[in-house]
Amino acid sequence: MGSAFSEDIQQLYLQQVEEITPNLRYCAYNIGDQSAIDELRQLRRKGGEDQLTSHLDDLLSQTREKQTATLSEVKWQGRTVQVKNEPVRLFLLNLQDSTKEIESAEGIDSKISIYESLLKQCIDAQQVLRDTLQDDQNFKLAIRGQEIEGKISNQHYLHTYLTFIRLSKTVERNLLLIETMKDYLPGKKVEEGHKITKPQDLVRLYDIIIQNLNEIPNLTGLDVGGSLSEETAVRVLGFKAFRSYYIAQSYLGAKKWKETISLYERVLQNAQSALKGYRSLPKPQQAQFKVEMSNLEDLIHTVDGEKYSCHATSVLDINHVTDQMGAITVNPKMPLIERLEDYAEDSSLTSKKPNLVSFPPDFEPIPCRPLFFDLALNHIDLPSLEEHLEQKQKAANPKGLTGFVKGWLWGGSK
Repeated sequence: MGSAFSEDIQQLYLQQVEEITPNLRYCAYNIGDQSAIDELRQLRRKGGEDQLTSHLDDLLSQTREKQTATLSEVKWQGRTVQVKNEPVRLFLLNLQDSTKEIESAEGIDSKISIYESLLKQCIDAQQVLRDTLQDDQNFKLAIRGQEIEGKISNQHYLHTYLTFIRLSKTVERNLLLIETMKDYLPGKKVEEGHKITKPQDLVRLYDIIIQNLNEIPNLTGLDVGGSLSEETAVRVLGFKAFRSYYIAQSYLGAKKWKETISLYERVLQNAQSALKGYRSLPKPQQAQFKVEMSNLEDLIHTVDGEKYSCHATSVLDINHVTDQMGAITVNPKMPLIERLEDYAEDSSLTSKKPNLVSFPPDFEPIPCRPLFFDLALNHIDLPSLEEHLEQKQKAANPKGLTGFVKGWLWGGSK
């Protein structure tokens, strides 16, 4: 009918066909056409965030309600729990199909739309479980942030599992946003009219990722120090390396060379530690995080080059050096030894009489030798020495006059 009219009217007919196609596929599924569900999923992948996609989500949910009877239990971290609520079963079925839908989706907007729809369903399923756990004392303690002793109930553990899914899918969505925003960083060819990505925008997303991952080991009912905690700690360390890298890019744009090089060193330290942690995980987990390991290896290779490039640029920052040199004033009459910290071109230094030092050197004041005054001597009463003087005179003339005459006549005794 649309081909029989002009282009304007033809567009109206085509728009009407797009609106009723999901309903027709849903009706076909209800009358037994099993292939209709696949067509509904394809329509959902092609859509973005609009009214049609929300309608498709409702139709897909209605078609999956018939499959919920096949999902009765969930096994996670070595524990199996029963799934009793229909909305929770429906969400878990959607979760099983979401991986294939995201891989088959065309365009980033479609993939992000699937993630948003899945997170919305997860929050609704958590709310259903929260309503059923109002009388659970351990659940009340967990909400208040208090410690829980003993094993939690199955429904409480299922709520923990849904929280883990929500945090994990949020991380995956943010990583997808980061990969998209990297194409519009400064220095890359950006389409006209598209917003340029700032490094600070990526830092904010990595902060959210690290925050979500840090919440996982603290979930209620998980074993402290288990494999999940070890895996999460390694991933956090890797994403910290990326966050430090984009912080360094922000400082690089502001020409803060010291801060940039210091952050580059931190990036290398965290990235190498994270790679070592990834390689210590079991092989199935290494295969799961193969992309993250490859990204870390590329990051190390990139930072190794940018670190030396930043150092060279800081040395060759011509404008900065020129401004500093223009502000320098040097007194050429001052000897070189007194202005070693100041750089200036002085042609007199290459002449026959360079002004290197002052010769002869100038006199310098030195501390004088101390003088000591005996102030107590004038206040001391000294003993008399007269007796000692008389005895000395007697000892000098022991024989008196008789001895003198005898010595004169006979020449004295020998």
